Amino acid sequence: MSHSKFMTAAEAAQLIQDNDTVGLMGGGGGLMEATHTFEAIQARFLATQTPRNLTVMHALAIGDKKTKGMNCFAHEGLVKRVIGGHWVWSPAMQQLAVNEKIEAYILPGGVSSQLMREIGAGRPGLFTHVGLGTVCDPRQGGGRMNATAKDDLAEVVQMDGREYLRYKPFPIHVAIVRASAADEDGNISFEHEAANLDAQSLALAARNSGGTVIVQVKERLPRGALKAREVRIPSAWVDAIVVDANQQSSYDIPFDSALSGELTGEARYQSESADHEAEKSAANEVFSERQAVARRAAVELFNTEKARPVVNYGVGVPDAVAKLIAARGEQHRIYQTIEHGTYGGTLMDGVLFGYARNASAMLDAATQFDFYAGGGLDIAFLGFGEFDAQGNVNVSKLGGLTVGPGGFIDIAQNAKKVVFCGTLAAKGVKLQTGDGQVRVLQQGGVKKLVQQVDQITFSGPQSLVRGQEVLYLTERASFRLTPHGIELFEIAPGIDLQRDVLDQMDFIPRVATEVVTMPRAMFDAMAVN
Repeated sequence: MSHSKFMTAAEAAQLIQDNDTVGLMGGGGGLMEATHTFEAIQARFLATQTPRNLTVMHALAIGDKKTKGMNCFAHEGLVKRVIGGHWVWSPAMQQLAVNEKIEAYILPGGVSSQLMREIGAGRPGLFTHVGLGTVCDPRQGGGRMNATAKDDLAEVVQMDGREYLRYKPFPIHVAIVRASAADEDGNISFEHEAANLDAQSLALAARNSGGTVIVQVKERLPRGALKAREVRIPSAWVDAIVVDANQQSSYDIPFDSALSGELTGEARYQSESADHEAEKSAANEVFSERQAVARRAAVELFNTEKARPVVNYGVGVPDAVAKLIAARGEQHRIYQTIEHGTYGGTLMDGVLFGYARNASAMLDAATQFDFYAGGGLDIAFLGFGEFDAQGNVNVSKLGGLTVGPGGFIDIAQNAKKVVFCGTLAAKGVKLQTGDGQVRVLQQGGVKKLVQQVDQITFSGPQSLVRGQEVLYLTERASFRLTPHGIELFEIAPGIDLQRDVLDQMDFIPRVATEVVTMPRAMFDAMAVN
């Protein structure tokens, strides 16, 4: 390698060898994704059929469900093993797993980030309670998602009379990191990024594994242009730098200083005011069962021990809870967080989940997950794919496809209170609401309340041991976790308990002595949020 660390993406792609373990980063929608470098690796493989048989690891979702992100690596022969936190943005990689063309594994998103840090520190893996009783526990699957995957990524250990999981370390041969700028010496800044994610942990793991750290940036700065406190990855850790002048904040947004948290003073005030008006407008979208569930879930937000609780919102129906709180102007009553490391601001949704406009703070993902794992999260609003009689929830493998947990396991297992939000059934459901009640016009073809989930992403029995409060809220009825299993305690107005709820479940829940009817205002489109 020449003295200069700067090179083209094609030259950086040449640094990857057959059978290497490659660490990637990103957060969906293009968040901190080194798209240009990913595409160069794909181009090299398609032209030369090298590199081959890579092991690829990533903590969160990367891709656009089409051609970007992990889709660049979804070629038979290019990868042999994928350890992914979240797979849904790469249908092509999911299909390789279904067809047994690769070894498919999952790890919790936070565990992945923290494990990189442990690998970089030369410690004997990550010891944690996170994942006990879930698919990541070797007694429940060991993170294996298809028959080709044979290894357990973790083992159960005993310390001081308690069980933990030890996630096993392995060398990272190449880390591909995204950042904003590099100076001539190779010092790296994240200044214009919309998050930090696990860039630092990933670079550390590769550096101290004796591997190669490739950093993609938007701009090359003169020597001395960066203040010491602006440098997030020092030159000593960096081997190669790729400049992509077309690098964007997201796939569709060239650059937005509100997303990178750089606005201050009057500019920030005006941006936040515009965001608030947009949030109020979004709250006026066509009323549906989604808004009804959000209204019911929001009741739980301030029914906690903390006057100003620390909150996490997941993707899906929980988005509507976040929007509702924002439209009410109640953000000041909570500390809003997302697992990507961001605090405060206006949360984005859909393909931009993980972004926040005008955030108040941005931490590294490993640090954010440390905060969660240590019990710092008061309440979490999360979706569910299905849940069962024991209170177990599955979001990681649905319809035979590897979905992965993202940060779900780290969050759900550690929040003091967990509120799962979703619809009671799926596929073909037709509902009518907005007039103060709910009527089921057509039942669904898929039951989401099952006798036993296909895969345990959240363990009900483990939750009881931890003493968590757990609710499962749907548009038809509300349930809670008890030592005796799932209990139904609330029903929506207009719903027939037997026909619309119990007959649409694969198990018989306990029914509270007094089943309460939810307030009609929750289902009234004209009611003030």
